[in-house]
Formats: sequence, C-alpha cells, structure tokens
Amino acid sequence: MSFINHQAKQIHCKIVYYGPSLGGKTTNMQWVYSKVAATERNEMFTLPTDVERTLFFDFLPLSVGDIRGFQTRFHLYTVPGQVVYDSLRRPLIRGLDGVIFVADSQAERMEENIQSLNNLEKNLEMQGYNLKEVPLVVQYNKRDLPNALPLADLRTALNHYNAPDFEATANQGRGVMEAFKTVSKAIITVLKGGEL
Repeated sequence: MSFINHQAKQIHCKIVYYGPSLGGKTTNMQWVYSKVAATERNEMFTLPTDVERTLFFDFLPLSVGDIRGFQTRFHLYTVPGQVVYDSLRRPLIRGLDGVIFVADSQAERMEENIQSLNNLEKNLEMQGYNLKEVPLVVQYNKRDLPNALPLADLRTALNHYNAPDFEATANQGRGVMEAFKTVSKAIITVLKGGEL
C-alpha cells in the first residue's frame, strides 16, 4: 500500500524482491542501484546476520515522475531467502505495492523456487493481500547456466498468475531493468486508477 505524504506531495511505493536464497535478488538490486544516477538514489543499507550470509535490507528510492502533482518514489527491498528467516520476511512485505519474484532456473533449485512462491502467497494472505491483485513480475534468473530448465517448465511451475515474466542473467544485467520497469509501470497504473 503506497504511502502518500500530502504535505511533501510525494507517493512512496515499495517493491520487494522475493525468491529462494542465492537466487539473484541481491544481484538484481545491485544492478539497478548501479544504473541509477547518484543524485537520484540514497545509500543501500544492509543488515549483517550471525550466519554465513549477509541478510540484505536494501533500500533504494527512485524518482519516476509525477502523478497528479505528486512525485513518485520507489523503495526497493530484498527479503532473505533462507527458510530460517521467514519471520523476518513478513514485516518486510508489509505495505508492498509490487513484487519481483526471482526464481533460480537451475533444475536442482526448482523445489526451493516452489516453496518460496508458496511462502510468498502465504505471507501475503496473512497480511490481507491476494497475489492475484498485487503487481507481480516473475524473473527466471541464471539462464546462462548449463543446467537451466526450459522456460516452458519454469512458467508452468512458477507463473500461475500469468504475470509478465523475463529470462535473466542478473550478474550481467540481462532481464534486470526489464523486470523492474515492468513492475514499476504496473504500480503506476494502479496509482493512476486510484484516488489520492
């Protein structure tokens, strides 16, 4: 749910990168961050954890123009993919406006992709959201790897909502900005249809 600051004439929207651990969520965030002019972004924040991997709470506002005289800013977050962090994912998705689900295309990661998607649906339902009604983009990452599943198999297993989807190689930037722009445009469409 977008936050509207009438005094500052700003609409703040939240996009969450969701998916299995080591699937490419942070790589997506870092690529987008590197492509945004320094004057248009804030710092990227991370929260270290006591396990072997860093848990990213990336925060990146982007200005995309005005809607009815209000400046629109996007805040991007990645959620931890590890199962142990499920309780931390819930508050991070609270108030979201759109989701980029980053799936790992490798055959051996399919079960984790499915579990993560089911977890996303469950966590959204717990907060009163229906994934069918939330702007969603599915990104099939790591398409460059030799064990990547065929695109048709990934779509059948992971894109139940017929959401826009993209093949990606996030560490090379392929499919990253396309996914971000698509979910951003969907959020803007929702905002333009509502009342401020």
